[in-house]
Parts: sequence; structure tokens; C-alpha cells
Amino acid sequence: MKYKTKKTFQIFYAHVRRYRLSVVLVFFTICVASALDLIVPLLYRELINVIAGETQVVSVQNAAVGLLIAILGFYLVAWVFWRIASFASVHLQTRVMTDLANRCFQYIHRHSTSFFNSTFVGSLVRRVGRFSRAFETIADIILWDLTGIIVSIVMVASVLAYRNRYLGLAILVWIIIYVSANYLFSRYKLKLDTARSMQDSRVTGVLADTITNQQNIKFFTGYRNEVDNFAHETDTLRKMRFKAWSVENVFEAGQILLMIFMEVGVMYLAFRLWLRGIITVGDFVLIQSYLFSVITRLWNVGRMIRRFYEALAEAEEMTEILDTPHEITDAKSTHVLQVSDGRIEFRSVSFSYQKTRRVLSDITFVIAPRERLAIVGSSGSGKSTVVNLLLRNYDVESGKIFIDGENIRSVTLDSLWKNISVVSQDAILFHRSIIENIRYGKPDATDAEVAAAAQLAQAHDFITRFPDGYETYVGERGIKLSGGERQRIAIARAILKNAPILVLDEATSSLDSESEHLIQKALAALMKNKTVIVIAHRLSTIMQMDRILVIADGKIVEEGSHQELAARKIGIYKSLWERQVGGFIAPR
Repeated sequence: MKYKTKKTFQIFYAHVRRYRLSVVLVFFTICVASALDLIVPLLYRELINVIAGETQVVSVQNAAVGLLIAILGFYLVAWVFWRIASFASVHLQTRVMTDLANRCFQYIHRHSTSFFNSTFVGSLVRRVGRFSRAFETIADIILWDLTGIIVSIVMVASVLAYRNRYLGLAILVWIIIYVSANYLFSRYKLKLDTARSMQDSRVTGVLADTITNQQNIKFFTGYRNEVDNFAHETDTLRKMRFKAWSVENVFEAGQILLMIFMEVGVMYLAFRLWLRGIITVGDFVLIQSYLFSVITRLWNVGRMIRRFYEALAEAEEMTEILDTPHEITDAKSTHVLQVSDGRIEFRSVSFSYQKTRRVLSDITFVIAPRERLAIVGSSGSGKSTVVNLLLRNYDVESGKIFIDGENIRSVTLDSLWKNISVVSQDAILFHRSIIENIRYGKPDATDAEVAAAAQLAQAHDFITRFPDGYETYVGERGIKLSGGERQRIAIARAILKNAPILVLDEATSSLDSESEHLIQKALAALMKNKTVIVIAHRLSTIMQMDRILVIADGKIVEEGSHQELAARKIGIYKSLWERQVGGFIAPR
């Protein structure tokens, strides 16, 4: 994966800048609080000098009490500033994290069907969660660690240089060496962290995929293979973690040695200066206090930089998606589609998946307003592709598609989808209540309208048999309902939407014969005054259509009504019809 560091920070900054006042307040209060905390050791230096007799005062007791009161005052004022910084930071970070999560949600859902077909759902979910948490980590480091460290380094180096330039120079040189080593190491480790983060997402994707297909694993006895595959992926992740963490342990060992030599070296230099009468006993306390503060902060700098790049590596996985242009978008000059008649025209349309497999080849046909058209053909012939192109799940490779004379690429996607109701073969429902799933077709529908749609779809009776009725939760993807029940809920949703164009893509494939017979009546009422496209393998469901197109090898090879096509001496449709009608006759 190409690093997206600059783009990641651009995204973060675009959201942070909305809350400029909070940002300024946080930085200001942290700087003041950090500075106040570093003034306290100076007061302790004076206190030690007073007690040790290094400073001549009239009353040691009064001077010591006065210094202690001043120390308490500085601590309390610093405490107030720290609390202000804390509340301002909470206000800033919670809002930005929410904005980032919303942006990810909005951007992902505008990606095309092909994007989702090529991406693990579990991986996407993990990336969205990581992105906002990565901002939290990076913001914490910049606000609470980096800001305080800069203030501390400037003040400590300045104060010690004021006492003795050699002390200040020694501290400054050591800090530069230490921070530079950490930065270079973290840049190197970023490669390891990025690879580990990607593998971690892959493990999540594999896990989600197997959970989704848990029944296939059982029925096809794939348990052992899936266990071995998952073990392979987790072992790869283990090796990546081991390498990254081992490198970090080696570097930390070097850091500790560097700190030991720095502390002992500076204290030895201070001792030599004390022997020469250049510094006082109080200065020893000051130097030790500052050394402890600097070592503590700089020890955390190593971890901070590494956490920073680890968070950055995790954020960049989502940044890559946010930086991927949407494949299907509204053109700059688009307008809202207004469907009055529902006339659909495919004009010399060709399409290939992944540029490797031609699915449709220069097909042309017109669906008259309120005509009911069926499309049939063998699997892979291109039937569903016609619907996908009409819905702009994919864009045509060549040719044009028109609705009421409007090129669908010149109208907004939302207005296109608003005018088409779809009931697909795989009726997927939200993990919400039944009434919410049906009302999705018309968000402002009343309860009575929802119930009426359910009755037309022959769903009302089985819904009311549930203890919670319309408030029954259907489970993830509607798993708590049978296939036929899910399909009838989906049909009720389409009935409620009542769009002028209706697409039925194997809409009755999951129904038993009795349910199918009942729903055919509902569909007949639903199809009135609508332009209808029906795709079905079960030819019994399309006998009453006005016209049938037969597609083979991406081309329209036959066209006519059921009676016309079935009456031909030879033909693909006649062959399909005879095969289905005679499918239950036992061979002699």
C-alpha cells in the first residue's frame, strides 16, 4: 500500500479546523500549565538554598513558609489550567471523532457495487473504527505529549543554560540525539506497522467471511480447511508482530543505556561545577528534578513516536479508501430525473466485467411506457447485468441508456434510484424491526400504509402471528425469517415505495408454490400503470408479461410474447419452456 500520510493529515486537519477556538484553548492552557509545573522546581531550589544556608535571609522560617505557599499557589493555578485543557480537549476530540466516523460512513456508501464485491465487509468495518480511534491517539500525542515536551525542553535548556551554559548545552545535545534516533527508528518501523495493520485487517476479513458462510462450512465439511486457513493468516500476523515488537525491544534497550549515561554524566558535570563553587546545593535539586522530568518525558517520546506511527499506519488503511475516487458518480451538469411515462431505451449497449469477460454486446431494445417486459436466458447470459446497468451499479462500456428520453448518466443517482423499485433474488433486510424494514420504502409512511403494503404482499398474516408483531426484529440480514417471509417483506417495501419503474429480479424464487400464487396477485396489482422488468428462471412467473426478451451470449436472440415464443418450432425459449414443463415427468 502506498503511504497516505499527507492525505491522512489533510483529512484530520479539515475536520479539526472547524473547532479553531477549542484547538487554541487546548494548546494555550497546556503550554501555561506545563510552564507552571516547571517553575515549581525553581522554587524548591530556592527553598533548599535557604535551608542549607546558601541564601542569606533574615528569617529562614518565614522564607521557607513563603516559598511553600508560592509552590502551592503555582500547583493550584497549574491544576486549574490542566482541567480547562482537559475539558476543552474532550469537546474537541469527541466532535472530530464523530465527524470522521460520519465521513467514512458517507463516503463508503457512495462506492460502487464492484468496490463492495472486491472488499471484505469485516475489513471495512474495522477500518472505519480504526480511523477515528487513530485520530484520538494522534491528537492525544500532539496535544498532551508533544506540546508539553516542547515547552519542557525549551524551559529546561534555558534555565540550565542560564545557570551554566555547559549544563544547558549538554542537555540540549542529548535531547537532539535522542529525539532524532527515535524519529528515524519510528520511520523505519512504520513499514512494519503498516504491513502488520493490513494483515490484521485481512484476519478480520477472513473471520467475517467464514462467519457469514458458517452454514457452507458445515454442509460442505470445510471446517478443517477453514481452521487451517485462519491459522495460517493468524500465524502470519504473529510473525509480523514478533518482528515489529522485537525490533522495538532492541531499540528500547539502547534507549535505556543512553539515558543512564546521560543522567550520570550530567550529575558528574554538576558535581564538578559545585566543587568549583559555580552552582549551589539547590541547583543539584533543580538539576535532578529537571533530569527526572526530561527523562520521563523523553522516555515517553520513544513510545509516543511509535504509537504515533502505529496509529498513522492504521488510519492510512481508511485513507486509502477515502482517497479512492467513486467509480459511479453524478456528472457536474446532472439534474433530477422526472419520470412521467417510464419509457426505457437501451441503445447499442455493451459491457464487460473487469474488461476480461464480455457480458453484453451491442444490445438495443425499447420498453414502452407501462409495458411489462421479461428477460430470460441461461445463467451468465447477462440478464441481471441489464438491471445493474439500468440502476447504474455499473456504467456501460459503450452505448447509452435512456429513461423518458433522459440519458441516465445526465441525472442524479438519487433521483434515478428514487424512480425505480427493486425486489431482488436475495432479499436482504436490516437488523431492525419488520415495520422499519417495510417503511424503508417510504420513510414517512403511516402504520396503516405499512400494514396495507404488507397485506398486498401477503405478509400481514404471518407478521401478526409473531408475539411482537410488526415490532419483531428480523436479525442480521433477516436471518430470523424464512426465505419466503423475507421475500414478502421486500415486496411489501417495494409496494410502499410505489416507484413508476419496477424491477423484479427473481423476486419469487424463494417462495413455495402457494405463496407464489398469492403474491402473483399482489404483483399484478403492483405492476399496474408501471413500467416493469422481470427477470426469472421460473418461466411460469412471466407467462403474463407483454413481451419477453431472450438473451444468450450477451445478445438478444429472441423476442415476443410467451405464446409466440412457445409456439415456435425451435428456439431457446421453447427449449427452456419444454424443459421446465416436462421437468417433473419421470423418464421411461
